[in-house]
Amino acid sequence: MKCGRTLTDDEIGIHKKMINRGATEFFCLTCLAESIGSTEERLKERIEHFRRQGCQLFK
Repeated sequence: MKCGRTLTDDEIGIHKKMINRGATEFFCLTCLAESIGSTEERLKERIEHFRRQGCQLFK
């Protein structure tokens, strides 16, 4: 959405989980971290956390 980079499924999933589940445009991990005042590492930790919980956005 911002930088135009090709996104992974996890990047799309974390954007939906953190920003808007109905989104059709997405931030990459770097841009999302910047947008919400976090770090890429913290977002990766969150992805793994949600995956362990069984969240269907992260397979």
